[in-house]
Amino acid sequence: MKDYHKYIILLAALLVQLSTAAPAETIATEKHRLGYETVVEGLSNPWSLAFLPGGGMLISERNGTLRIVNTLGKLETKPIEGLPDINQHGQGGLLDVVLHPKFKDNRWVYFSYAERDGKSYGTTVARGRLEGRRLQQLETIFRMARKTTSRHHFGSRLVFDPQGYLYITLGDRGDRERAQDLNDHAGSVIRLNDDGSIPHQNPFIENDSGLPEIYSYGHRNIQGAALHPMNGRLWTHEHGPQGGDEINIPDPGANHGWPVITYGVNYVTGTKIGEGTAKVGMVQPIHYWVPSIAPSGMAFYTGDIFKNWKGNLFVGSLKFQQLVRLELDGEKVIHEERLLTGNLGRIRDIRQGPDGLIYLLTDSHDGKLIRLFPTP
Repeated sequence: MKDYHKYIILLAALLVQLSTAAPAETIATEKHRLGYETVVEGLSNPWSLAFLPGGGMLISERNGTLRIVNTLGKLETKPIEGLPDINQHGQGGLLDVVLHPKFKDNRWVYFSYAERDGKSYGTTVARGRLEGRRLQQLETIFRMARKTTSRHHFGSRLVFDPQGYLYITLGDRGDRERAQDLNDHAGSVIRLNDDGSIPHQNPFIENDSGLPEIYSYGHRNIQGAALHPMNGRLWTHEHGPQGGDEINIPDPGANHGWPVITYGVNYVTGTKIGEGTAKVGMVQPIHYWVPSIAPSGMAFYTGDIFKNWKGNLFVGSLKFQQLVRLELDGEKVIHEERLLTGNLGRIRDIRQGPDGLIYLLTDSHDGKLIRLFPTP
């Protein structure tokens, strides 16, 4: 009876939400008949989505604005104030946004962006307290060293783990050799405390072989990260070159190989990169794509609404304009399904909502917030 009442409550909430959105479309998938609808449109290259407690959402736009969707599902015209001056530079701009795990108490909002220094840019992470429609007490907690003029590979996803550590994913900034330099942030995963200080448990904290904030390295350009719901481990995916997009599970101090090993090849020429696909001391991906799908956004589904997808991993594809569903057996991908091919556009971010539905952001100058739901 308790489960029945829970289902009725969820269904009622869903019906209220559907009444505020554009007309839905439906498609057949292997496990569910799937409906999708536009919740919000008119976004400028949206990059990330965060759900606010009590309803509403924050959406980052690459042009440097942080937008709010109110509890009625409407995009407010005035963006959040108090952000630093953020300029879109190639693949950079305002990137990920995430709430502190204790946001209800402390109101901290974290965001990553491409920070300018003269003609050079690097990925920076800041936080501010959300008071009304403004970020107060703005603090910079991380700056990539070193900045360059490159327009490519800024990363960047932000994830808090159950211990309260903040993970920051960084691209190689288009200079592949930097990913193997432990005295360089590029091409790494960074782990910090929530205030930007360095955890004593970090792998390079007690020696001089690498920067103490580095958690793992040898990455090309990570644009998807999520915690496994059963064990809390960090999973990431990264863009390969021509082929060789990867899913990885970074461990402390692990070298993920780029550009020494890769399943991709050089653009245009198709020539070999590095030493091959494997090398002692370098970690293999748990899954890779050839050809590339250009992955962005990542979420494990843990809800009850899509009951046949529980435990599945979802990844967006920019290149093929798809939602990729992966079935897992432990740390092994055992089945892949491609959904919504060409229906929505370039999928930049994926989030499971507090209502158990799946939300997507599409990356374009007229980007959209899309909601997925099961249909009979």
